[in-house]
Amino acid sequence: MDTIALDGRVGGDFRGATSPTGRRKSYTVEEKQRLVAESYEPGASVSLGARRHDINANLLFTWRRQMRAPASAASPLELIPIEVISGAPATVAAIAAEAGQRSVIEIVLVGGVCVRVDAEVSETALRRVLSAVKGTI
Repeated sequence: MDTIALDGRVGGDFRGATSPTGRRKSYTVEEKQRLVAESYEPGASVSLGARRHDINANLLFTWRRQMRAPASAASPLELIPIEVISGAPATVAAIAAEAGQRSVIEIVLVGGVCVRVDAEVSETALRRVLSAVKGTI
């Protein structure tokens, strides 16, 4: 059974933009980069941009995904050293109490878990809580 392609010719299935010779159009890397960059402009619509350049929006999304920097190339997380000092002369809790404020430490873990403790929590208790939370993530 023959199908009629969008260009009016009777023949094979229509599977995307074809040239008059029946071959698919190929794009240079520069053309792809230009179209991808245009799709990232503020207020730009991928589907409208694709339509304007007579390409399928899924193809433009594929090019965007291919040109995106891999996650491993992103800047690595940087850990900074911290030190818990016990018996410090002026603790955070004492300073906060003098100011009439309550100090709260908020720790957001990788899995989205948020642990909030006030400055008066003991180091031992905080270690137990973090160990328990780590075991559930």
